[in-house]
Amino acid sequence: MTQRQQVLYLWMAGSSLDEKVVGWAFHDGTEGAGPQLPEPKRPGDGPYSNGLCALQDGWMLLQSAQLTSPAPGQEHLNAYLEYEFVFERRVDLS
Repeated sequence: MTQRQQVLYLWMAGSSLDEKVVGWAFHDGTEGAGPQLPEPKRPGDGPYSNGLCALQDGWMLLQSAQLTSPAPGQEHLNAYLEYEFVFERRVDLS
């Protein structure tokens, strides 16, 4: 049996897993042979409303957001989404 990895990035509105998802990316090492993400409830929504929903769906948390203070004078710049959580699941392919 061969295993492949699926990776899910979720960017949250804050530093907690129960915060609202504001961005996401999915990378499928199974080339579509593994389970797919759930359909969003509304157009434009992500596959999960928060990180806890991803955990409940079988995703494993690999990395949580690092909590770092912004540099003085940079508190209000929106250069990137800082609350990034990385999840994975491994899929058995026959």
